[in-house]
Amino acid sequence: MKSLFITLLGLLPASLIWHSNFKEAQLEAQTSHKQILINFSGSDWCGPCIRLRKEILGSDAFESYAKDHLVLVQADFPRQKKNQLSAAQVKLNEALAEQYNPDGKFPYTLLVDEKGKVLKSWDGYPNESPEKFVQDLNTN
Repeated sequence: MKSLFITLLGLLPASLIWHSNFKEAQLEAQTSHKQILINFSGSDWCGPCIRLRKEILGSDAFESYAKDHLVLVQADFPRQKKNQLSAAQVKLNEALAEQYNPDGKFPYTLLVDEKGKVLKSWDGYPNESPEKFVQDLNTN
């Protein structure tokens, strides 16, 4: 029974790695020659952010594409006390927001190249299927 459980676990797709430090993600993108997807989110208060994460960024279509083509960065701005980030993480997220999201839009998603140049952006929830979202990513 135990070996069956371990075998079944091996069949589950590995979840994607979302970086919390843009500079580290950028270094990875430069060595792997991948684009970077930055997602600004209010994970515990922003309904469209939660929906985006669940319906598009958590979809099989997105995960299949992202694992081979993207370095992922999550800049989260939770409000509930129980979800508060470390002071260092807040500082990193605020610096990233100053550079890429000065108007404080949520959700706000950007596709940037390995040098940090914006290639495409989505303001709010992209009202499209996960497959169409991946198609939009792939046209850059």
